[in-house]
Amino acid sequence: MKNITEKDLSRGRALFNLEAMLEYLISIVVAGAYLATLTKELGFSDSLTGILSSIISLGCLFQLLTIFFKPKTIKKTVIVLSVLNQLLFMFLYIIPLLEIPSGLKTSLFVFSIITAYLLYNIAHPKKIAWLMSLVDDSYRGKFTANKEIISLLSGMVFSFVMGSVTDKLAAEGRIRTAFIVSGSVIFLIMVLHTLSMVFTVEKQAETKKKSSLKESVKYLLGNKNVLMVALVFVIYYIANYASVPFHATYKIHELGFSLQFISILTIISSFSRILVSKFWGVYADKTSFAKMIEKCFIVLVLSFTCVAFAVPGIQGKIMFTLFYLTHGVAMGGINSALINLVFDYVPEEERRSDSLAVCQSLAGTVGFITTLLISPIVASVQSSGNTVFGFHIYAQQILSIVSIIFTVLAIIFVRKFMINKKG
Repeated sequence: MKNITEKDLSRGRALFNLEAMLEYLISIVVAGAYLATLTKELGFSDSLTGILSSIISLGCLFQLLTIFFKPKTIKKTVIVLSVLNQLLFMFLYIIPLLEIPSGLKTSLFVFSIITAYLLYNIAHPKKIAWLMSLVDDSYRGKFTANKEIISLLSGMVFSFVMGSVTDKLAAEGRIRTAFIVSGSVIFLIMVLHTLSMVFTVEKQAETKKKSSLKESVKYLLGNKNVLMVALVFVIYYIANYASVPFHATYKIHELGFSLQFISILTIISSFSRILVSKFWGVYADKTSFAKMIEKCFIVLVLSFTCVAFAVPGIQGKIMFTLFYLTHGVAMGGINSALINLVFDYVPEEERRSDSLAVCQSLAGTVGFITTLLISPIVASVQSSGNTVFGFHIYAQQILSIVSIIFTVLAIIFVRKFMINKKG
């Protein structure tokens, strides 16, 4: 087998940036306001759309399956699963065009989105372990920050263009054409995404005995560090999935935002993330990812507070603009910190993908259950004319308060059990 040179690793890291960017672009058009536009066309309720949005979280449960199979070469497995998953995402835009009963459309849509995230999450931990193995531990913070900046810059332009095109076609009564355009774009990006992985080098692990499934499970359940990091994931996911899955329908229905305006908000969020991503990465490399995520959670509390005051009219636009601004600052570090906390607390390279799978699957399952339990509250408040104890208030405002409470709990946990414990 050909020896891997520094040039191979350098090219692999560049392709890793490209792969992450392309995957991010696809994620934009299958979530949030785009998903809400699809479900609105299919006649789904707000609560059902919120549950479907949280399927992203439930999909993380499937990451546990990654522990059961340990392929000789990760690369081929990841590529095949990624292609299948992205074809299913494309199919989401085909379903509304089919001349079949609405009930069958609903079933196909739910089946497709669940299967898509199942395949994605089986491959994800292996893919991250493979691609992150090309990055030296000494500059993981800086590298992941740069990777995020590239994705965000591309996502800003992409989101604005896609939002403008969709709005224009919808205004002309050509929503079906908009779906065809979106599906075609996903297919094109999928081809490029696949090529980016095909040409990325795969480092071969050192020759040693592979851990058995029993040994892996015993290690994961008995490792206090893994469980501690998993709890950070869980609390954050509760905070996030208690309200964020319901933002999309709130923006489109009650607040009446256009996709173009939502795209502008996304651009604002991306700009704020870009401005702070490098700062967060350097800060984490100098201090720790635990200290970084604590600061990010503090900013996240501010962002949820903005939504708690968002109501129809100019106030709603101002509050959601502030939400996207502060949320961008927080997310500029949170995603990177969560993954890197696993790498910080699990030094054994072969254990990292399994540990990441456990953390994300536990958190994802709890996140989905959170949304499931919250959905009846949304339906109840809406059925009462958005009135609670005589006060006119929207369900999403109440949910934001729940998110604030759990984010504060996450701050307390990180400070007490991770930062102070290390001194």
